[in-house]
Amino acid sequence: MSYLWRKKSLDKLILEADDNEKGLKRTLTAGALIALGIGAIIGAGLFVRTAAAAANNAGPSVTLAFVVAGIGCALAGLCYAEFASMIPIAGSAYTYSYATMGEAIAWIIGWDLVLEYAIGAATVSIAWSEYLNKLLAYIDMRIPYEWSHSPFETDPISGVGGMMNIPALFIVFVLTLLLIRGMKESAFVNGIIVITKVAIVIMVIILGWGYINPINHTPFIPEASVFTDSQGVDHNYGGIMGILGAAGVVFFAFIGFDAVSTAAQEAKNPKKDMPIGILGSLVICTVLYILFAYVLTGIASVEDFRSTGKEASVAFAIQTYMTGYDWLAKLVTVAILAGFSSVILVMLMGQSRVFYSMSRDGLVPKVFSEVHPKFHTPYKSNWIFFVFVGAFAAFVPGDIVGDMTSIGTLFAFMLVCAGVWIMRVKRPDLKRQFKTPFVPLVPILGIIVCGAMIYGLGWTNWARLGVWLLIGFVIYFGYSVRNSKLNKEDK
Repeated sequence: MSYLWRKKSLDKLILEADDNEKGLKRTLTAGALIALGIGAIIGAGLFVRTAAAAANNAGPSVTLAFVVAGIGCALAGLCYAEFASMIPIAGSAYTYSYATMGEAIAWIIGWDLVLEYAIGAATVSIAWSEYLNKLLAYIDMRIPYEWSHSPFETDPISGVGGMMNIPALFIVFVLTLLLIRGMKESAFVNGIIVITKVAIVIMVIILGWGYINPINHTPFIPEASVFTDSQGVDHNYGGIMGILGAAGVVFFAFIGFDAVSTAAQEAKNPKKDMPIGILGSLVICTVLYILFAYVLTGIASVEDFRSTGKEASVAFAIQTYMTGYDWLAKLVTVAILAGFSSVILVMLMGQSRVFYSMSRDGLVPKVFSEVHPKFHTPYKSNWIFFVFVGAFAAFVPGDIVGDMTSIGTLFAFMLVCAGVWIMRVKRPDLKRQFKTPFVPLVPILGIIVCGAMIYGLGWTNWARLGVWLLIGFVIYFGYSVRNSKLNKEDK
């Protein structure tokens, strides 16, 4: 069983990074990488999860929950930045794990990242479909229920059953075409989307600041109690446990910054630009999140988030308390749609780049690493994942797979933190353009904080993860072990 722990030589990885003539095309600058990170991070998580965490867990202290979640992501982000500057290869946590902890762990994390990227993209595309209908409602239009929901869903009012979620499939198709066309074009479109949604977030912060009611922020940290939501689920509300619970909820809003590291082989100067892209996007988003949460909980009350507002709490708060700003509420819906689009784009990009690396290592079929002769993108991989993601988007309800996305992400964060610590001990001689400070303290804290958030996700999600990993092991022992390039070199 020693083959389970065989590692990929770092020297070979660095050579692969330099051999780019027939591989992926280097077109991304530090600014484009920051935009990719913001594109992946700022989605509906900001507009939806903020209100949910305030209602169920923390009240106005949801602002502090964003600080806690941001610290957890920052600890992992520092470790990602060191790896990305040291091993500038497509593949993110998969590649880092292969070099530090062996093939079996690398396979687990590569397979696990499918949950974050592919399943995450499917989940977000389903939500994109829902918000498209909300936007169309402003002009008295709507896509029929049966063509905007899966066959497993039924309208509780009309009794109409869903057949196929066409808008969700459509957005996945359009963004797949864009990714095949090239990273430069994809980054350009993503940049436009990022400018749009960040501008709207800043507008809400600036215009809403004058409508903050101090009563809504009193007390800022509510007394500890238990709140039972409309589904009959109990939540720790207020106090320290409320803030920690809210941090687990709003963590969803941070998912995506690690996707920047999957584009390492398409960065012009990866050793310098990757740390800037990862940490820069994380810092910008964390600041915006904290300010946005503070303003939103000041404009509307916790009861508003629990009752009338709910998922549309941001638009509700603007329409109810900010007189004359109905247009801003509509722009928020546009921002959510734009946010979803860029998240799907970066998730699809991240997934194809992880499997690109896995394919080059022989762990998945060669088709995943074949690049387009003109566009230099893994176009066949993009089409395969379009079919996979599109099937989930069109025919499966979003809530079934939504929570699994976070477990895959947090698990990846923990392994990257451990990997940095291992490499400092085993290969202190390697040149590092960026060094994680206070090793091993930062990696240990990263593992603890991310592990605590995983614990909070509950046993049902652990069971789903277990089934998913079992499927992955069947593929690994049935195909990957025999076809691994390292296996062939050992013979």
